Amino acid sequence: MAGFLFVPTMNLDFQKADGLVTAVIQDHASGRVLMVGYMNEEAFHRTVESGYATFYSRSRQKLWLKGESSGHRLAVKEISTDCDRDAVLVQVEALGPGVCHEGYRSCFFRRLEDGQWQVSEERSYDPANVYGGQS
Repeated sequence: MAGFLFVPTMNLDFQKADGLVTAVIQDHASGRVLMVGYMNEEAFHRTVESGYATFYSRSRQKLWLKGESSGHRLAVKEISTDCDRDAVLVQVEALGPGVCHEGYRSCFFRRLEDGQWQVSEERSYDPANVYGGQS
């Protein structure tokens, strides 16, 4: 995150949603939304300090650095917040062939067509090779 200074008074509203803010992850070059995750205050600060997207897993109840298993990290280019300061837009450079644990460039690879969800793109990598069969 070139030129990004850590300011301790960023005052996001972590109280509104049980200590979490929604984090929309967007490719900084194409504008495509890659994924949506959640950050608690610690995950947000780690993201700012490290320059790599870190999230809070609601199912595992712990922090996770995106790419810790796959190596497909998200290098932060810019962070914005909404008017209520309870969500962040994190523009990133995706380092790796995909962001989705199912093997796609984006987690948004299904499109609603005629009332049915259809896969709208080809896989960019084989998740079995990356996650050892556990995606």
